Amino acid sequence: MITLIKSIIWIVGTLVIAYYALGIFGYQVNKQYFSYSKQQCEKKFKDCGTKIIARNKNLSDCSFRCLDPKLIIKKK
Repeated sequence: MITLIKSIIWIVGTLVIAYYALGIFGYQVNKQYFSYSKQQCEKKFKDCGTKIIARNKNLSDCSFRCLDPKLIIKKK
C-alpha cells in the first residue's frame, strides 16, 4: 500500500515538474483540447455508425484516430 502511494506521489511530482518545464521552454498545454476532442470524437463515431448501418460499409472505412498529440502541447 505504501509503495502504491509513493508511486502516485512520484508520478504526480514528475507531471508537475514537466508542466512547469514546458512553460520555461516556451510551450503551453492546451487544457481545453480534451473536452473539444471528446465532442468531435463522439460525433465521428456516431456518423461512422450510421454509415455502417445504412450502407453496410466496412469498419475499416472509418477513422478511429481522435487524439492528435501535436495539438495537446503547442508552442506559445
